[in-house]
Amino acid sequence: MKITVVQSRFKTADFAFNLKQVFENLEKIQTEIIVFPQYDLTNCGGKDLILDERAGKREGDFFEKIAARVGEKYVFIGDLLYHSGEFVEPDEFGMYDIKGKKVYVSDKFEDDIECDLYILAHNRYYAINSVEEFMDSIQPHCNFIYVNGVGMADESIYYGASFAKNADGKLVYQAPLCEESIEIIDFAKPVTPNNAPIEQQIIDVITFALREYCENTGFKKVVLGLSGGIDSALTAALAVEAIGKKNVLGILMPSMYSSQGSIDDSLALAKNLGIKTITHPITPLFDEFISDIAKVRKNDLAEENLQARLRGLILMFYSNRENYLLLSTGNKSEAAMGYGTLYGDLCGGLNLICDLTKTNVYMVANYINRNGIIIPQEIIDKAPSAELHPGQKDQDTLPEYAVLDDIIEMYLEQNLQIDDIAKKYNRDLVKETVRRIYRAQFKRKQSCLGVRLTEKSFTKGINLPVVQKLY
Repeated sequence: MKITVVQSRFKTADFAFNLKQVFENLEKIQTEIIVFPQYDLTNCGGKDLILDERAGKREGDFFEKIAARVGEKYVFIGDLLYHSGEFVEPDEFGMYDIKGKKVYVSDKFEDDIECDLYILAHNRYYAINSVEEFMDSIQPHCNFIYVNGVGMADESIYYGASFAKNADGKLVYQAPLCEESIEIIDFAKPVTPNNAPIEQQIIDVITFALREYCENTGFKKVVLGLSGGIDSALTAALAVEAIGKKNVLGILMPSMYSSQGSIDDSLALAKNLGIKTITHPITPLFDEFISDIAKVRKNDLAEENLQARLRGLILMFYSNRENYLLLSTGNKSEAAMGYGTLYGDLCGGLNLICDLTKTNVYMVANYINRNGIIIPQEIIDKAPSAELHPGQKDQDTLPEYAVLDDIIEMYLEQNLQIDDIAKKYNRDLVKETVRRIYRAQFKRKQSCLGVRLTEKSFTKGINLPVVQKLY
């Protein structure tokens, strides 16, 4: 039996697009068995659309049209089999008999199934380090195929990377990340694993997510603030990689506290990326607000937040006036600590780096520069600062990022308790970090959609209460 695996793209509840994907592949593939990813709403990010009667009817029509088109081929759509115009029921053990071969299909792997071919169809979202770990975890005793879809379901990015192994556990097929792929499987020909570095995986997933978001929502261009810092620099570089330099606008909004170095670094970044910039100093707006509304200068938190909100106001104006998608640029470390201003730098329609800690932001930025300077080295080397008051540095109010990020990952991603983390770091520091994580939840609840890159992302996977008395 010749088997073709189709790693195809999907769009949530876009039944016409998804049907076109299936039909086009059915027309050109001639093998007896064709394996597609899952296309049902539940596994394509439908969320509560599964409760919508209209969506349910459209989904039913979708599968009926596929059944009518398959002909004499055996076509798996996820874990559903269609043949000769009909849906084929498996036997009582979930097994199919296809020309004398036992074929078992499931959405989870069970290592005690006796069959000739095991097909695992389950759309998996991307999480750092999960691609290789999942592939290595599958040790089949028969010919095995895993098929994953490629698509954006809000924060979750289904990344493809379908693969196949033979009965000896040898890899015989490996599809790329975030790309469509069609392959006839030869279980007699092992291949060498070809896993991209984690940094490249992150770039591939984020850039795919931005392209999909724009395609699905109608945005053609994006706008973001360029502060001279590493977060906005990385976001701009990723945006250019995703949709091209002509579609990215950077806005510089220096204040009375902005250093000339930050302005120069932003312009150097824009030159390297080839993007257009506009400069709007916020000092006149700030001075007028203080004069007309505040009446008195206090150099306090309210004035720091005012600067961020004036910048958000400018960015949102350009987003509305020019129909540009505003990219927010905060990272996971800042989000954990509440180090951002509601209706200021947290404004945006999409955040590409919200699930990258500051440590990982630097890691990806350095990787982008591996073959030449794209993000100016001055941006990478400088001490992080919001520049909201003279001489301000992030580390004035935050621990060193290497320490902070380690604590965040241990508490949120590894589920370690304070006592466990305190074996490595100062207990008071750990307690204060955890306290701040909880106290900042109200801000994260009001932040924009972002790209999920970990199992425990603030976009999904972490569900902390806003109102609580424990911390």
